Amino acid sequence: MRVLVVEDDPKMAALVRRGLTQNGDAADVAPHGEDALWMAGAHEYDAIVLDVMLPGRNGFETCAALREAGIWAPVLMLTARDAVEDRVAGLDAGADDYLTKPFSLAELRARLRALIRRGGGERPTVLEVGDLRLDPATQQVWRGETEVQLSPKEYALFEFFMRRPGEVISRFELLEHGWDMGYDNRSNVITVYIRYLREKLDRPFGRESLETVHGSGYRLRKDGG
Repeated sequence: MRVLVVEDDPKMAALVRRGLTQNGDAADVAPHGEDALWMAGAHEYDAIVLDVMLPGRNGFETCAALREAGIWAPVLMLTARDAVEDRVAGLDAGADDYLTKPFSLAELRARLRALIRRGGGERPTVLEVGDLRLDPATQQVWRGETEVQLSPKEYALFEFFMRRPGEVISRFELLEHGWDMGYDNRSNVITVYIRYLREKLDRPFGRESLETVHGSGYRLRKDGG
């Protein structure tokens, strides 16, 4: 695998790079977030090891900028911090995993292998379909520049649609996603909640984003309506 190591401490960067190259991997080093952005844009990396405490643009900001630039290589964040808030901030910025310093090089390599097995497809931190946007971290939803208030259940179903635009989703799948096993799946609850979503996301804006596919289920149009 080819890995980009983003670390401003020369000793730590050399240690990580040596631990990777000794096992046959290729590793480049970027000392700053700005360097990481152009290097990741110029070369295709299988994974990125990103330190949180960088000068200038920190690791959280660098990770978010990588995702905004359409760079979806798996990101493993390194941090000397052990606060839960920092881990949450890193994951919400688009990171895929983290390691707290000090760490074992064997564990670092194992985590990188696991991340690479998952693939590097798009995993945006904010979901966008047309002018519909959904932020899973804050559970906020917008139509254009207008924020739309959804109940927890409405939000759960809408997020499911936003992650699968253009796909037909059956009533059973929606029930499986939104309700526990004890729920009576013969009820018309899905019809009711689809109506709620249309009343909030479509009708006030003159749109039709949630389509009924008769005999099959429902579909969120790829253009957001």
